[in-house]
Amino acid sequence: MLDSSHLLFPSRFPELKRRQLETIQVNLGYRCNLSCQHCHVDAGPNRTESMGRETVEQVIDFMRGFPVSSLDLTGGAPELNPHFYLLVEQARALDVRVIDRCNLTVLEEPDQAGLAEFLAENQVEVVASLPCYLEENVDGQRGKGTYESSIRGLKRLNALGYGKAGSGLELNLVYNPSGAYLPPPQERLEADYRVQLRDRFGIQFNRLYTLTNMPILRFGSLLQSQGEFDRYLDLLRGAFDENNLNNVMCLNQISVDWQGYLFDCDFNQMLDMPLAHAQQARTHISELVGEGLDGAAIKVAEHCYGCTAGQGSSCGGALNK
Repeated sequence: MLDSSHLLFPSRFPELKRRQLETIQVNLGYRCNLSCQHCHVDAGPNRTESMGRETVEQVIDFMRGFPVSSLDLTGGAPELNPHFYLLVEQARALDVRVIDRCNLTVLEEPDQAGLAEFLAENQVEVVASLPCYLEENVDGQRGKGTYESSIRGLKRLNALGYGKAGSGLELNLVYNPSGAYLPPPQERLEADYRVQLRDRFGIQFNRLYTLTNMPILRFGSLLQSQGEFDRYLDLLRGAFDENNLNNVMCLNQISVDWQGYLFDCDFNQMLDMPLAHAQQARTHISELVGEGLDGAAIKVAEHCYGCTAGQGSSCGGALNK
């Protein structure tokens, strides 16, 4: 795989400073049952990195001591971590909102037979990756058969009440472009998704999030191999909208890697750009004092234009709707 990280420096991206911490995003490991082309984590079935029990308990201890409102679980496929269930239960016991970034196909893994029911019982918000409503596009990005598996997963979640009015069970979908271009307007695409999924499969969901592909790791390597890296970075820079700076997710969120070390966001984690805190080279979740993050500088590089291009992009979708 071609390394694109050195192409992201130096950068003239504007300075950013932290606000009050609201969300802790935890990467439970890089193991996944899929190997998607657009994956910025380079996750896959052969990855072995996985957060251990001690680190999971340190995350729980942090939530007990600092009033974050949301726990955002990601990976890889976060559900494949053996301590996923413990972390969800403990967070919900603390009345913390839990988000599971689910690839849908994991619901059909042999050792995840009761996963959907567990998510519903604990009122976990499911953010499900479905990069298109067309089978050809999804299978092209994620592998043959993933579209049909994803549709079965959505139907299963709907049967439990997910995505239905009044159920309290949030089901949000995620769109990623299949190539080196920006997502279309989120509201228009959401309307298309609703019509397609409802009319063809009877599927309901709450919202659609559009995410810009980041020029790092697997997608960055693909861009380089196609000779498209510079053009794509120019596209992101050219579409920069300073109005998005006030809403980027790193202002109120931290990212925790599978070893417990802290980063400003999941993308910085993949680039090994650790959180700048108290003059330490690296800060561990067990060492963090949440209040001390307010006003701290956020590390930036050229990939940050991906979050601020056009309508903007974050783990919660478009910033400027």
